[in-house]
Amino acid sequence: MKLKVKDMDIATGGTQIAIVNDKDARALDLHHMDRIEIKHKKRKTVAMIDIGQSKRAVPKGSLGLFEETLEAVGARQGSKVTISIAPKPQSVEYIKKKLDGNRLNQKEMNIIVNDIVENRLSDIELTSFVISSYAHGMDMKEIADLTRAMAQNGDRLVFSKQPVVDLHSIGGVPGNRTTMIIVPILIAAGCIVPKTSSRAITSPAGTADTMEVLCPVSLSVTKLKKIIDDVGGFMIWGGSVNLAPADDKIIQVEHPLSIDAEGQMLASIMAKKASVGSTHLLIEIPIGKGTKVKNEKKARDLAKHFHKLGQMLKIKVKTIITKGDQPIGNGIGPVLECRDVLSVLHYDCAAPQDLLKKSVWMSGILLEFAGKAKKGKGEKMAERLLKTGAALGAMTRLVEAQGGKIPALEKLVPAKNEYTLRAPKNGKINSLDNISIAKVARVAGSPLDVDAGIYLHVHLGQKVKKGEPIITIYARSVEKLNNAKDVLKQLDGIIVK
Repeated sequence: MKLKVKDMDIATGGTQIAIVNDKDARALDLHHMDRIEIKHKKRKTVAMIDIGQSKRAVPKGSLGLFEETLEAVGARQGSKVTISIAPKPQSVEYIKKKLDGNRLNQKEMNIIVNDIVENRLSDIELTSFVISSYAHGMDMKEIADLTRAMAQNGDRLVFSKQPVVDLHSIGGVPGNRTTMIIVPILIAAGCIVPKTSSRAITSPAGTADTMEVLCPVSLSVTKLKKIIDDVGGFMIWGGSVNLAPADDKIIQVEHPLSIDAEGQMLASIMAKKASVGSTHLLIEIPIGKGTKVKNEKKARDLAKHFHKLGQMLKIKVKTIITKGDQPIGNGIGPVLECRDVLSVLHYDCAAPQDLLKKSVWMSGILLEFAGKAKKGKGEKMAERLLKTGAALGAMTRLVEAQGGKIPALEKLVPAKNEYTLRAPKNGKINSLDNISIAKVARVAGSPLDVDAGIYLHVHLGQKVKKGEPIITIYARSVEKLNNAKDVLKQLDGIIVK
């Protein structure tokens, strides 16, 4: 059937959509979410169908095309195209197989991931894959196959120098900006460190959000290769490059459903590491209230799976289980966290000591793991690289290579509206709940308002006198500040006993 194109002037963000008039749909026996092949001159594509009930939306004899579909076939308003019924992708059968509780082989997993990346699956089909993997689980062979498929269906970075060192924290601890200190220490020691990081989803800031205070974090693969040659490492937002792109699409389905399937989490993390050619990887698993891993038994089981998957992918993996029962550092929110990071890199006496000590400890583990320091000497080497300014120099080169500049600490000023919660009585800080701190900081505007957030004056176990400051909330508007104060009262996550 030949139809005239109507430009709908709408973008879907990836999925290819076409709208046919109800009468034309009936003539071809097309139904909602069926697929059609669209041909225009020498180009063709497959799109999913929506059905228009009114002449005003799409008249009979016309085909409404969304922006992605227009671009795929090179058509424009008024172009004539030919449509025909297209079969469902083969991956749909494999998704049904997984829904029935059967395991998938490497070929089947690769076809599913390729269809995810190429936007050939509907939202329902992609969601079905995520739910089937969550409900029935995946064995280690399936997880490894999914990881390889995710890494192969996207760009890959290959470096001539080694070791290629990386790190990842499972998350759940606000202010845990160790990455921005560890990476320059490792670079100063001669490691290659291609670090891709996430933006915040439920936290007040991700590493990419905090790094963006200093420099751009969305760069081309060509630019990244040059930065590696010139500096030895980078810190960018993983979503800005086409590394394991299926991962982001799967996460978009998991998040609203609050699904955190272990197999998909393992594949998600390890696919990004495989994409950048990591040879040595340190995984931090924080445990405690508000973290993603609730207890030590689950943490140890997860660590075993990371080690096994690393062996299958030929990546050397080391895991550490850390205490995550309170935020790290003093600042929560991009600007405040950035100030903490730079104060540590300057080896300032006012730098938060918990952030400094944890960063030095983790750097020491990685320096020994990567063969840059002798056993038992890693922490001393890391501290020396901080004290001498070598790590700050590496961070300065990295930031400038990414198009930014290191500011003076006094330039990193939080938002102007503030409220300080003070101790209601003499006692000790009994609770600094991660979830409460994160929620209050987000309601205050973080991370979208980079200067919004929370400053922690105290930490767990610390003695306070009545009237002494516990936290200060910063917000750009009085309305946001009041909202944050209301949430702080409701959650009651800060306790003095």
